Amino acid sequence: MRKSRLSALADHREGHFLKDLMPGEFIYRGGLSFSKPGQRSHTNDGPDGRDYHVHEDCEAFVILQGKGEVEVNGMKYPITVGDIVIIEPGEDHHLIADEEDPLVTLYFHTGPTRKI
Repeated sequence: MRKSRLSALADHREGHFLKDLMPGEFIYRGGLSFSKPGQRSHTNDGPDGRDYHVHEDCEAFVILQGKGEVEVNGMKYPITVGDIVIIEPGEDHHLIADEEDPLVTLYFHTGPTRKI
């Protein structure tokens, strides 16, 4: 996992806005997520029903609102508005929303081509 801030990004006019932090030329999958208070993402996603969630590519989370924690391979790290979290391939990851100020996140994956 790598963590950065929106304010630290370089000004890019081509490609995607996190190309200095993530491999791949294009954003090909993603969305906007609104967490409920205290919600933990990707619960029971593993093949055996356990909380295990990994990807073969990088995934970015941009924290648009709220606060909480990102859990990566069992370790928890605080996250808040303006944070950018890059999850590396193979890292088990979950977002945990604060009870009083739940998370709103933009998430996406990048790749070498536009996979629409």
